[in-house]
Parts: sequence; C-alpha cells; structure tokens
Amino acid sequence: MEYVSALVPPVVMAVFFIGLIVTIVKSQGGDKKAKEDAAVDAALARADAARQNGVHEAGA
Repeated sequence: MEYVSALVPPVVMAVFFIGLIVTIVKSQGGDKKAKEDAAVDAALARADAARQNGVHEAGA
C-alpha cells in the first residue's frame, strides 16, 4: 500500500496540470481575442514610441 501513497501526489498534480493546460487552451481566441490583441498592440506602440523619443532626446 505504500506505492499508492507514493503515487497519489504526482497523479493529483498531473490532473491539476492537465486541467490548467486545458483551461489555458480553451481561453485562447474567441470573442475576446481581438480586444486582447489590440491592447497588446497599443502597449507595444507606446513602448516603441517611448524608446524612439528617448533615443532622439539623447542624440540632441
């Protein structure tokens, strides 16, 4: 019976991990994808603009 108590924690962790992966995969895309993509694009544009402004100010 020691083998059962030795196998339970890894099996439980594997089940929760598989559940986590399934949840992540299911939450990708869908009707919220465009909104998430737009938010990421806006953040990248702000970071790029800030980087370019910093370069111009340092060069002046």
